[in-house]
Amino acid sequence: MSKARPRLVVIGNGMAGIRAVEELLQLAPDLYDITVFGAEPYGNYNRILLSMLLSGEKQADEIVLNAPAWYAAHGIELHMDDPVVAVDRVRRTVRSRNGALRHYDRLLVATGSRPVMLDVPGSGLPGIVCFRNIGDVECMLQSAGRYRHAAVIGGGLLGIEAANGLSRRGMHATLIHRSHVLLNQQLNPDAASLLARNLEGRGLALRLGAETSRFEGVQRVERVRLADGGHVDADLVVVAIGVRPDIALMQASGIHCERGIVVDDTLQTYDPQVYAVGECVQHRKATFGLVAPVWEQARVCASHLARFGHRRYRTAQTATRLKVTGIDLYSAGDFMGGAGTEDLVLRDPRRGVYKRLVLSGDRLVGAVLYGDARDGGWYFDLISRGTDVARWRDRLLFGQAYCQPAAVPA
Repeated sequence: MSKARPRLVVIGNGMAGIRAVEELLQLAPDLYDITVFGAEPYGNYNRILLSMLLSGEKQADEIVLNAPAWYAAHGIELHMDDPVVAVDRVRRTVRSRNGALRHYDRLLVATGSRPVMLDVPGSGLPGIVCFRNIGDVECMLQSAGRYRHAAVIGGGLLGIEAANGLSRRGMHATLIHRSHVLLNQQLNPDAASLLARNLEGRGLALRLGAETSRFEGVQRVERVRLADGGHVDADLVVVAIGVRPDIALMQASGIHCERGIVVDDTLQTYDPQVYAVGECVQHRKATFGLVAPVWEQARVCASHLARFGHRRYRTAQTATRLKVTGIDLYSAGDFMGGAGTEDLVLRDPRRGVYKRLVLSGDRLVGAVLYGDARDGGWYFDLISRGTDVARWRDRLLFGQAYCQPAAVPA
């Protein structure tokens, strides 16, 4: 009689948790019986492509990463549209909303993050949505088919993509952002100004430096009232002002949490039977929203779940590469600069290209690229290595091809 396999339960059917499962199946395909609980009624899909789903560039089946058939083929028990609502760490069980009760030997938590909603009067009116999942996109598409005016609050990547997508669907879209700088976490003011002009040229209305004070309407939202007394007419409001790690379930179970679920270098929580990956975690005070560190977390976590135990996760300096409405953007390091730094700047308005490199002495410490991000990886390598760039300082703005004779060996 064969010995029963240990059971791995995964809370969260998103990109981080299922990437960890994929890595685990590569390392130890027969080690666990695996059960996955997901809050949405779909297989695993690529959230990064939601903006393309909204704009009509992709269909829903084109952003799916793992359809239900994939889970069945790997012997994975999948519970869709059935989130876990309670974790009993003493009995090592989870209970789902629909009443499924499963014992676990190892628990992998990948609950992701929750969108932040504006806490202002009128926020409960119909017609106000966030931009986080396929359901949100479906709600926006229904509104786009019936209404004319949309307001998007938040000038980060999701807000810009939502405004652009709704505009492409025929709505008059206004982007409201409290800062005067779009993508203020990724771009300096000069690059953001170029982006703003480009978006306005595409028909988007921008209200920068504007604070939302309340939403107004009777049966449905009708306008966004601003702190300066002005307003924006809106039959649909999309709030995209940020996310927070979704830690409520694990807090209720007694797991140690701060801003996120606290994990060590193996992605293990304070409970040795419980691991966590993705946007819900906090590692050495850092939380995460980019794909690259989450993929590395999945890789490290899988090695420990597979009982190899030789990998450690390290929070590394990361660069941000974005494609906003078809425009390549890249930023890395200390791209704002300051006392003791020097800027190298290239502007080519005809081609829509802007580059800003920040140097401290003979070391590159930051970079912002707009419209041409081909050399972003090379600049990031120079920043990470602390390479002396004195030999090609006069050619640095033109990229690796012009500095290749003196380039850093791989």
